[in-house]
Formats: sequence, structure tokens, C-alpha cells
Amino acid sequence: MELINFDVHPPHFSPDYKSTILRSPTRPLILVREHLQDLRMPVFGESVLGKYDNDLTRNARVNGEPIGERIKVAGRVMDDRGKPLLNVLLEIWQANSAGRYIHKAEIHDAPLDPNFLGSGRVLTDSDGRYSFYTIKPGAYPWGNHYNAWRPNHIHFSVLGHQFDQRLVTQMYFPGDPLFAFDPIFQSTPAHARDLLIARFNMDWTEPEFALAYEFNIVLAGRYQTPFE
Repeated sequence: MELINFDVHPPHFSPDYKSTILRSPTRPLILVREHLQDLRMPVFGESVLGKYDNDLTRNARVNGEPIGERIKVAGRVMDDRGKPLLNVLLEIWQANSAGRYIHKAEIHDAPLDPNFLGSGRVLTDSDGRYSFYTIKPGAYPWGNHYNAWRPNHIHFSVLGHQFDQRLVTQMYFPGDPLFAFDPIFQSTPAHARDLLIARFNMDWTEPEFALAYEFNIVLAGRYQTPFE
């Protein structure tokens, strides 16, 4: 069993991404085969979802609309053969349009949005499809090095049907000028970086409401979506 395909995924240790210096393993990983006999993950149903879990523009409203550019993100979750995966749970979290998270450890002094929480979740349907509405996140400083800024991105946590279909990754937006300066994005092998970038889809754009981005996720194989 191949645990990690480093031809696609970034290495555990990437010195320019300073957090990996302390948190990456210092010794070879040990494969405990008796724990690999049953790799099944929990199966989720619609009962785990709230009414607005897949609409981040509505799930935290207090006194009005959230501030920023409304977008729709949609795509498919597939295995390495292109087979759609049903009832895969996607959890998403992000900064608001000013580039700020709701988190006690937040260091950015950009304003909070009282009508935007920045998190949600969705299940894939029988065709492996998912979609959610949100506000396009802003860039933010993160202290990794002098004048360090993260590109606009949305975090994804994906729970597939098997333990080898577990994924935590980030979705980026096309044409971001910060790609070249971001050591997290740059730590991914160059040929696999496009797998992390959503594609603008004009056909899915909803007139007078939201622009649309397509982000497909592959949970195994040569073209699997990289961990980030």
C-alpha cells in the first residue's frame, strides 16, 4: 500500500514553509499492517447537514448580507478511475472578503464580518457532485517570512469511503499573482499545482448573483488532488 505519493503531494519537510521545520517527522514512518485490514470510513447521510450548511452567504446572517463577491463553487469527487463517489463529506472553511478568519489566534487586523462565519459542509450526490455558495476570500499576511501573504484560497476537508480517501487541501483561484511568492503552494510539485487551482466556469455563473468556479477532487491515483 502506497501511503503518500510524493510525486503529487508536497514533502513533509519544506524549509521555506517554516511550520514544517518543527512539525515534519524526523524518522521514517512505520507501517502497522494489522491496522490496514479494514480501511472503511463512516458513511454520512443528509441527516448530518443543516439547512444552510452549503450556503456560507446565509448560514451566519445576523443583520444583513455578508460583504464581498458572491461565488459558487462546484465540482465532482472521484476515485482514481473517474468513478463518482456518493456521500462524501466535504467540510470547508475560509477567510472573509477582507482576509480575516474568525479564530482566537488570528493575527490579521482586517475587519470581521458579523454576517459571515466562513465555514460550511456538503455531501456529494449520486454523481459525485457537490456545490456551495460563499464569499470570495481575501488574501492575508501570515508571518512566515518578511511581507508574506497567502493567495486567495478555500480549505477543504474531504472524508471519502476509505482511509486512503482522506484529504485536507486548499482550492486556489486562477491567475493569482501571489502563487510565485507562497511557499505552501510552491511546496507542491510543479506539475501537480494546477490540480489545486479552480477553473472559472462561465456556464455555471448565475446571472446577477454569483460567479462560478469548478473544482474537481480526485482521491486516489496518479492525478489525485494534492494534500496541502
